[in-house]
Amino acid sequence: MFGRHHHHFHGRHAFGRGPFGFHGHDREGFGRGEGREGREGFRGRGRGGRMGRFFEQGDLRFVVLKLIAEKPAHGYELIKAVEEAAGGAYAPSPGVIYPTLTLLEDLGYVSVSEGGGRKLYTITPEGEAYLADNQPMVSGLFDRMAQVAAASAAFSPQILRARENLKTALRLKLTAGALTAEQVKAIADALDAAAQAVEQA
Repeated sequence: MFGRHHHHFHGRHAFGRGPFGFHGHDREGFGRGEGREGREGFRGRGRGGRMGRFFEQGDLRFVVLKLIAEKPAHGYELIKAVEEAAGGAYAPSPGVIYPTLTLLEDLGYVSVSEGGGRKLYTITPEGEAYLADNQPMVSGLFDRMAQVAAASAAFSPQILRARENLKTALRLKLTAGALTAEQVKAIADALDAAAQAVEQA
């Protein structure tokens, strides 16, 4: 739906804070919108919800505006586009994306057309000018998201599923009651064999 981004960061913003290097600022033009993005919008969803703070206050608005500049979109499409850009490591909830879109509309950076009960968001000339003025910062955000996406690709869904299956099976077995010596040996042998197979893969 939305293509890959290949931006280069040359701006003065360091993006040095947080586990993914994002650095929050009270961006020009967004000051009156502080607090309208829910907290959930700044936290990584994937990997058991332990990814920590993904976006600082105001960052998501720039990401969404950039995506709309590439292609007019509905709210649900933007949720999927952000998730795709982050390699599945993060996806904003409807309770986060729609207040962000409302803010962008209030600021005059996007226009809205309705049809079939759905809203289509399109960037305005004011929004395009704002992106151009902040291009280094916007490029930096997408560069960081690309880095997170690349890191997330190392965690195969199949491997994560298999790992969780093993953990669940072991927990259920160990909490079901006292084990016999034969059962303990069988479980230990199975775990040793699995570890050896992983090392040799």
